[in-house]
Amino acid sequence: MALERVLEPEVMDTFEEARDYDSMDHRAVNQLFVEDFLAMGDIGTDILDVGTGTAQIPVELCRQSDSCRIIAIDLAAHMLDLARFNLEVDGLTQRIFLQQIDAKDMAFESEMFDSVMSNSIIHHIPDPLSVLQESVRVTRPGGLLFFRDLMRPESAEQVSQLVETYAGDENEHQQGMFEASLRAALSLDEIRAMVESLGFAAETVQATSDRHWTWIARIPEA
Repeated sequence: MALERVLEPEVMDTFEEARDYDSMDHRAVNQLFVEDFLAMGDIGTDILDVGTGTAQIPVELCRQSDSCRIIAIDLAAHMLDLARFNLEVDGLTQRIFLQQIDAKDMAFESEMFDSVMSNSIIHHIPDPLSVLQESVRVTRPGGLLFFRDLMRPESAEQVSQLVETYAGDENEHQQGMFEASLRAALSLDEIRAMVESLGFAAETVQATSDRHWTWIARIPEA
């Protein structure tokens, strides 16, 4: 019997959650995300990062590319507080701009961004379709959509194996956060059905690791 989705809080907005998230070792995952994003070719200049958390992905993008500027949004105030600190430490306050915005209802004009990227917001949203719809709306024709998130395992045993493999050295709270995220994640079939409902081919979503799916698509040009 397939593992049922168990929702977790939409907004990670306690100091403990923000601190523990920021201190977990995301370096390899973040570097790979940015490398894969840049490998798509034309990403343009104006980038939106949806669900930026503590802005680790935008910081890594600026390390690997000097030609983009990024608006990074999140709904969690404590996450953004740590993000501001990270930007100051890395000297990136003139390239990355933080805003507290709900990804389900973005206060941006349509076709405003060359690319929209997101790492691990989808599993936080009870009905993620609204986030995907908004992301499509604010991306220009020909612009890139690049979303990556956790993929829900098929069994409780697989959840335990993934937690041990990828968070075995973290503290108990961090391990619990990772387990809750795995259980809240979409299955590959679920995210494919959502992008199909928006007019994109199911095959634009692929399993890209033992725990991640990635959606890569471009907005059709008129």
